[in-house]
Amino acid sequence: MRIACLLLLVATSLLHADTQPVGPVPGGVRVATGQLVRAVGEVLAYPGRPVDLVLAPDGRTLYAKDNRGVLRIDTATWKLLQQLPFAAGGGSMHGLAVRRDGKRLYATTAQNQLHEAEITADGSLKWLRPIALPGPAGKGDAHGTGIALSKDGQRAYVCLSRSNSLAVVDLQAGKVISEIPVGIAPFAVLLSADEKIAYVSNWGGRRPRQGERTAQSSGTAVLVDERGVASSGTVARVDLASGRMLEEVETGLHPAGLALSADGRTLFVANANSDTVSVLETRRLKVVQNLLVRPEAGLPFGSACNALALSPDGKTLLVANGGNNAVAVLALDGPANAPARLRGFIPAGWYPGAVACNDRHIFIANVKGEGSRTPGKTGFGVYGYRGTFQRLVWPDQATLDKYTAQSRADAGIPAVLRALEKGDRSTRAVPVPARLGEPSVFEHVVYVIKENRTYDQVFGDLPQGNGDPKLCIFGRDITPNHHALAEQFVLLDNFYCNGVLSADGHSWATEGNVTDHLEKAFGGFTRSYTFGDDPLTYSSTGFLWDALLLRGGSFRNYGELRDTQTVPANASFKDIWDNHRAGTRKIALKHTMGIEPLIRYTCPDYPGWNMKISDQQRMAVFLREFAEFEKKGTLPELTMIYLPQDHCSGLQPGMPTPRSHMSDNDLALGRLVEAVSNSRFWKKTVIFVVEDDPQNGFDHVDGHRSIALVISPYTKRKQVIRQFYNQTSVLHTMQRILGLPPLNQMDGMAPLMTECFTTKPDFTPYKALPIKYAIDELNKPLEQLKGKQRVWADKSLEQDWSKPDRIDEDAANRILWFAMKGDAPYPAEWVGTHGRGLSALGLRLERGQVRAP
Repeated sequence: MRIACLLLLVATSLLHADTQPVGPVPGGVRVATGQLVRAVGEVLAYPGRPVDLVLAPDGRTLYAKDNRGVLRIDTATWKLLQQLPFAAGGGSMHGLAVRRDGKRLYATTAQNQLHEAEITADGSLKWLRPIALPGPAGKGDAHGTGIALSKDGQRAYVCLSRSNSLAVVDLQAGKVISEIPVGIAPFAVLLSADEKIAYVSNWGGRRPRQGERTAQSSGTAVLVDERGVASSGTVARVDLASGRMLEEVETGLHPAGLALSADGRTLFVANANSDTVSVLETRRLKVVQNLLVRPEAGLPFGSACNALALSPDGKTLLVANGGNNAVAVLALDGPANAPARLRGFIPAGWYPGAVACNDRHIFIANVKGEGSRTPGKTGFGVYGYRGTFQRLVWPDQATLDKYTAQSRADAGIPAVLRALEKGDRSTRAVPVPARLGEPSVFEHVVYVIKENRTYDQVFGDLPQGNGDPKLCIFGRDITPNHHALAEQFVLLDNFYCNGVLSADGHSWATEGNVTDHLEKAFGGFTRSYTFGDDPLTYSSTGFLWDALLLRGGSFRNYGELRDTQTVPANASFKDIWDNHRAGTRKIALKHTMGIEPLIRYTCPDYPGWNMKISDQQRMAVFLREFAEFEKKGTLPELTMIYLPQDHCSGLQPGMPTPRSHMSDNDLALGRLVEAVSNSRFWKKTVIFVVEDDPQNGFDHVDGHRSIALVISPYTKRKQVIRQFYNQTSVLHTMQRILGLPPLNQMDGMAPLMTECFTTKPDFTPYKALPIKYAIDELNKPLEQLKGKQRVWADKSLEQDWSKPDRIDEDAANRILWFAMKGDAPYPAEWVGTHGRGLSALGLRLERGQVRAP
């Protein structure tokens, strides 16, 4: 007990070393969620995101699938022997199988193929052929996931996520011979011992009935609740002889990993969006237990149990808890019909996503592993994935107790429990109340979400902060208002985005969490690249505004999670800008939004994503409504504003130059703060400004480090804040101000941004600074360009800028670097060479510089 308590104290002290940046700590690493990762056993790190594991029949080899291909690991020496990338496409969320004779390996891609590999005499893997998997109605990507092989190796049963079917594949002929309709987005499949029955986890649940509330997910209508969040998850029993689904039973949300007892009587299902494991009796296909697999029963959602493995003797169930960075150990050796007993937790890497075992060892694949970093480097980009594998001996109970104490502290559980403690409403109002329910001096929160910048890219030139001026490409000259706001209020130089790109970034920024899909789909977001348009990607706890509206609060949204198109569609930036300045209506805007309840609280005229629309046009709409609020003397408790122009559009002819994009964004932010700080609401308003993600950049501390601003009369003035904060800190702080409990474990564990505030207000308003570069400074036409300028303009045109993140991220970074720095050597040492991105662009890397072939 004394040892366990000591471990708890040490881990807790590390977790709350608030000025410590993301990165290595004694025995592990601190990741962007603020959690400690100190995986036990032997850890094998490599550059990738592993999502699935399977042991060879002889137990000598561990095979894995990641975002790029398959891997081979020697279980005795614990060495990575081979990485075999797919010839085309990337790994899907799930799906890896080895034939019983150990001579063939099968893996699904996120696109439309089942890949077959030969396992040669020396153990190495060699691709033999891809087998086509048809998409919906035979078109597009199937996004194949789970695989089950017949004992004779003649057939494969493959879940086709987008086709909502189980494909029957003749492995001799190398083709799909039939498809069996199942539920929505099938994820995993297992066969009964006699191979007459297949059990399928339907990640998206059952098909809707007429009149039920639905929303679209990857072309399929799915059941949703009143918030727009997917509300069904099922397991199906499929008769393979007749080729039909016999029955379907509701489980928790996002049923993912499956495990079947040796006698075939019990089926276990990991429900990633419910934190539960459903236990089914297979004879009647009935749920007999729903096991809550959180470190503490009183915790909110966030454990994200997504994968399972049964011990060879069937007496222990291992559950990968992605959100807790731990593997739960459940004892199944009690009396018949007795619930499983939670024995403890094994500390894993960042987001364990697959688990396997034999008599001696437990094997774990950690999707995010140790973050985005390379040993020996001091600078990073978020695409420098460092996934990990773990091997450890089965722990006895005493060892597991020690592991559990460490895991509980490292995962931030004590902090979550503290965040749930209720306070006294009669206490004196302060900027950020110490406990839930206590009063704040603020009555209004303005939340600004921008796009894709790191700290060093914008604030690297500020000498008072921990910046690298060599990496600063949008400094004071281009972003005078960002710099003035950071200097007049607080400069946060230890702030991080939790996520990597826009799909998970906007989820972190509005939900404080991301689902299993957004952690595992990096081999290809073919189901969806969500921007508020896929209910199957939302966390079960919903969005910040859901919690506020449930309490009876007021809310207004300006552009977040909205897509905007122009009418006519081919209108140029200059056309739209001229139309705006002239005040005419020759160009109309058409908006779409996937979250139906959010539409009711969204300003109908405010543009969402579209790089052809200036942030000045967005700000004009907001300021018009804000003036009405001023007249009425009422302002919503929560105002959310989307300002995306700092995303930039590369060097596309006719689009704003990168410095024009950034200047546009900077001026809009300055005008916003000027208006609010000169209004009647200023004394009781706080403004938080964040980026959705930091993917199009580089940073000398960590690729997740980004910019954030905290602006209010109660914000400290002219100070550098070195405490660790992240996107979920912003959410947690806003929730505390608004009197809302944390949505989930992730925002509950995030430190409140108390250090940014003082109890002595300074009501001095802000005056927006003019920008140096014209908003309509456009990239030159192709015919006026030569040499490298022409090369990078051509490459910009090859990218798809119509939606967030359809571009090659490495190309975008290099294009922006060239646009701002010219021939200065590209800092490849900070972000990696990303040869994949260059080759896709038809370019090569030569001494750190990009060359056309």
